[in-house]
Amino acid sequence: MSQHASLRVGGKIRKKRNVMKRFERLNVLRAEGRIAEDKVYGLPKTKPID
Repeated sequence: MSQHASLRVGGKIRKKRNVMKRFERLNVLRAEGRIAEDKVYGLPKTKPID
């Protein structure tokens, strides 16, 4: 089976992601002081890093 063109990594310029992974969101929230350390669920929304 062939690989879809959007999944290939070539010499192209990498497209910017518009979604952050969980650990990236946690880092942003900690830096802004918007998260309680004991809270596991219900993370506040964040804007993508530019």
